[in-house]
Amino acid sequence: MRALALAAVVALATPLSAQSPRNASQSEAHDILQELVGINTTYQHGSTTPAARAVARRFLAAGFPERDVRVIGPDGDKDSNVVVRYPGSDASLKPILLMAHLDVVEALRADWTVDPFTLTEKDGFFYGRGTSDVKGGAATLVEALLRMKRERVTPRRTLVLMLTAGEEGGGGYDGADWLVRNHRDLIDAELALNVDGGDPLLENGRRKLRAVQSSEKLFQSFWLEVTNPGGHSSRPRRDNAIVRLAAALTKVGAYEFPVHLNETTRAYFERSAAFTTGQEAADMRAIAANERDSAAAARLSTSIFYNAQLRTTCVPTMLEGGHAPNALPQRARALVNCRIIPGETPATTQAALVRVVGDDSVKIAPVDSARPAQPSPLSPLIMGAVKRVSDAMTPGLPIVPQMETGATDGAVLRPAGIPTYGVSGIFLDVNDERAHGRDERIIAREFYDGTEFIYRLVRDLGGAPVRAAASRR
Repeated sequence: MRALALAAVVALATPLSAQSPRNASQSEAHDILQELVGINTTYQHGSTTPAARAVARRFLAAGFPERDVRVIGPDGDKDSNVVVRYPGSDASLKPILLMAHLDVVEALRADWTVDPFTLTEKDGFFYGRGTSDVKGGAATLVEALLRMKRERVTPRRTLVLMLTAGEEGGGGYDGADWLVRNHRDLIDAELALNVDGGDPLLENGRRKLRAVQSSEKLFQSFWLEVTNPGGHSSRPRRDNAIVRLAAALTKVGAYEFPVHLNETTRAYFERSAAFTTGQEAADMRAIAANERDSAAAARLSTSIFYNAQLRTTCVPTMLEGGHAPNALPQRARALVNCRIIPGETPATTQAALVRVVGDDSVKIAPVDSARPAQPSPLSPLIMGAVKRVSDAMTPGLPIVPQMETGATDGAVLRPAGIPTYGVSGIFLDVNDERAHGRDERIIAREFYDGTEFIYRLVRDLGGAPVRAAASRR
């Protein structure tokens, strides 16, 4: 589950056209994607277990020993995860974790122009639920390891593939969280590469940037609730529960949290300024140098994307109140969803809401208990690998650190001490984001190129970089 990131940067020409697989690896990746999309892995009407078993069968058929291929989940749960281990030559080095999720959000056939659970190729696109979020990415990871096995590549670092259940919510459990809590030994790693984040972006057929998602906002909701004895609606009271709640929500809606940058967002603004012009570029440089520059912050905040990068945000998303048309409300409550900047906490956010509302009759309570985590450091291990592979395939493409304003399973791994980086190989069109929506799709050519990118990146991270001539289309 993620939000597509936008940025104003220079572009490189890459015309959109249909493209067939150019080699055996791409053909196999297509077959993997076709198989995964064809399995309904929604929580309500499907299951991740058949998909996990399908992936396991491919690795076993490729010669992976059974001890290195695990389909695993809580006893009695219908949704399973799959964990595959590719042993490296140097046991002193911690593994690299490769991660994606198998579950997808619901999709109704009546809403789509094609069957959401059949991979359909049309007009240069692959259609199907999960193509962009994130079965396309999962297929590139599976193919990377299968290809390495086929080519008899032995990395220095052990590579561990983790494809999980429950990331999209809707019921059940979160597979990544369950594995961290119950089978840390299977997935412990120096760092995690998460293809459910860090989408490379193109616009109007032109490639814009490659993102490295090293940070995420923390998802935390609060109930704001007002209770009252009520009474007959013909005798109104000044302490009407709905009116008090409405006044509180108006204050929350008008409040802006302070600007708070971290290593990721500061680097984002610094690097993006180089590819932007005029006042916007000046403001990016100014805010990166001094987050207290209120004038620059005010101008940047007019963009809903930049505003979400600058600060914690809280917004009402659900509302309940009253019990009869002729009765004063005895209770009114609203759900306020906050996306908290790394470095801040649910407790400090709740305290800010209490201060802003300034009304003791409005009770503010957390819905759940999210676990804060600091951004993953922009280490040479990950940034160097991404740059080497990106420069070999698309020379000069900007690489921009990114903070995810949505949510991925990186939010589970970072608090557990596993630095996590969102890097996808599949370029997405900034004007055609369909994840979770009708007729979800990816560009077929970008899927095939993404398969090659992830293969090279996985090899590089594992200590077996590809030494091939640079290719540029």
